[in-house]
Amino acid sequence: MNLLFKALADPTRRRILQLLRRGDLTAGEIADQFPISRPSISHHLNLLKQAGLVQDERRGQHIVYSLNTTVFQEVLTWLAGLMAMEEKENGDG
Repeated sequence: MNLLFKALADPTRRRILQLLRRGDLTAGEIADQFPISRPSISHHLNLLKQAGLVQDERRGQHIVYSLNTTVFQEVLTWLAGLMAMEEKENGDG
């Protein structure tokens, strides 16, 4: 879970996730959206991949990135559980 939060802490990585919400993109298409180097984007993509937030697939000469929605669902379920516990402890629920 720590790697997940590290991945989400960076604004560039959060922006990459927002871009991927619209659909699959190649690394080049993602890099074109940022004023930073392609190796930096590659580093961000690797961290997102290690955290399980994105997955990649080779299609011909390109690597295409997509959101791993299963991990997002797990995180949302976990966060909802934390919120419910806090409400219960505070007498709100």
